[in-house]
Amino acid sequence: MSKKTSPRKVCIKDVCRAFENIAPLSLAQDWDNVGLLAGDEAATVRRVMHCIDLTHAVVDEAIRKKIDFLHAYHPPLFKPVGSLRKSSDGTDGIVFRCVRKGIAIYSTHTALDAAEGGTNDVIASLCGIRETQPLEYIDEHSANMFKLVVFVPEEKTEEVAGAMFSAGAGHIGHYSNCSYRTFGQGSFFGDPSTKPAVGKKGKMEMVDEVRLETIVSSKDLPQTVTAMLSMHPYDEPAYDIYALQKRPVRGIGRIGDLQRSSSLTQFARKLARATQSKNVQIVGDQAQEINRAIIVVGAAGSLPFRIPLTKNDVIVTGEIRHHDALSIRRKGCCAVALSHWSSERPALQPISERLHNMLPAIQVEISTADCDPLERL
Repeated sequence: MSKKTSPRKVCIKDVCRAFENIAPLSLAQDWDNVGLLAGDEAATVRRVMHCIDLTHAVVDEAIRKKIDFLHAYHPPLFKPVGSLRKSSDGTDGIVFRCVRKGIAIYSTHTALDAAEGGTNDVIASLCGIRETQPLEYIDEHSANMFKLVVFVPEEKTEEVAGAMFSAGAGHIGHYSNCSYRTFGQGSFFGDPSTKPAVGKKGKMEMVDEVRLETIVSSKDLPQTVTAMLSMHPYDEPAYDIYALQKRPVRGIGRIGDLQRSSSLTQFARKLARATQSKNVQIVGDQAQEINRAIIVVGAAGSLPFRIPLTKNDVIVTGEIRHHDALSIRRKGCCAVALSHWSSERPALQPISERLHNMLPAIQVEISTADCDPLERL
C-alpha cells in the first residue's frame, strides 16, 4: 500500500511570490512602499486575509480567525518610522500588534493599480469597457537582459542550446528553453595555426550553420557564455551579445470606450450598484451623454488631465479635489467619485480567487471588518 504524501507547506515566501505574479512590484510608483512589510519569509501560512486598510478592527478579526498573512492594499508603513510601539495611535501601533502575533503584512497598492487585472481593470470591467489603454507606460524595472546569438554547426545545435539553457538562458515569463533558429551558411579561411572542427585549414570553407538566439539576464550571462563555449565544437566560435532595452509596460490608470453610451446619472447609478458604494458623487451635467471613461482608482489627482478631455468623457475615480472638480466643469466633461475605499475594494474578490488558484493549500478570505471610513448621515 502506497503512503499518502502530505501537501507541501506554504510559507510566507511562497505567498509573496504569488502576489508578485499577480502584481509585480516593479510596476509600483517610485514613491510607494510595497511588498512584504513585516514577517518571517520562512514561516508557514495557512490563512490569508485581504483588506484595503489595516485597522485595529481588521487586526482583531485576523487574530480571531488565526490569520497568518494579511494583504493590506494600502501600506500601513509608508514613511520611515523610528519605533514600533503598542501605545502609538498611528498605523505603526497596528503593525506592532501584527508583529507580536506573528501575522505577516504585505502591500500591493500602486503595483496592483498598474497590473493586468488589478484595481483599475476591475473598475473598467464594471464600467462595461472591453478594451483599455493605460494613461501611462512605464519601463519595466527588471534585471538587465541580453540577447545571445551564436553560430553553430547544424548537428551540434541541440547540445549547445541545452548547455545554454542549463546555465540560465531562455526564460521568458513562465516559459523556459526559449530560442530562435535560422539556417544559413558560414564561411571561414583558417591560417596554418588553426584546428578547424570542420573543413581544412588554409582553404576557403562554406559550412551549414544555425544562427541560435536566446535571451539571458545579466546575472546569468557569464555562466551561459562559458557553457556555450565549452560545448561549441569550434576553436573560435562566433557569437554576439546585444543589450536589450527595457520593455514599456502598461502603467497606472485606464482609458476606454463604453460598450453603450448613457447619461451621467445612469452611469453613476450603475457603478454605485456594482461597487455597493454609498458615497457616490458626480461632477457635471446629469443628463450629459458619455461614451468614454478615464479610470483612476483612489485619488485621481492630475492623471486624467494628461490627455485631451471632451464633453463625452467621464472620469471614474475614488475622490476628486475641489479645484480639480472645478477644472472638470470648465472642460465640460464629467466625473464620478465612488469614494476612495469603494473604488479599490472590488478588486479584492478576483485577487482572492487568483491567489487561491495559485496556492490551493491555503485558505483565502476578505476581511469583513474592513470598511469605508466615510459614512452618510
